[in-house]
Amino acid sequence: MQSQKPFPKEETFDLASQLRRSTVSIPSNISEGYVREGLNDYLCFLNIAIASLLN
Repeated sequence: MQSQKPFPKEETFDLASQLRRSTVSIPSNISEGYVREGLNDYLCFLNIAIASLLN
């Protein structure tokens, strides 16, 4: 089993920043897509939300 090394401080800050942005981005994209008129728009915003989860 490999031991895990801690993140360098500068990477920890960047990771925390990205997590904060995605916690806003994901539900925002879902709700924005929900209020759109068409199913295609909604699905597009869901795909954007999924992409935020994968970053």
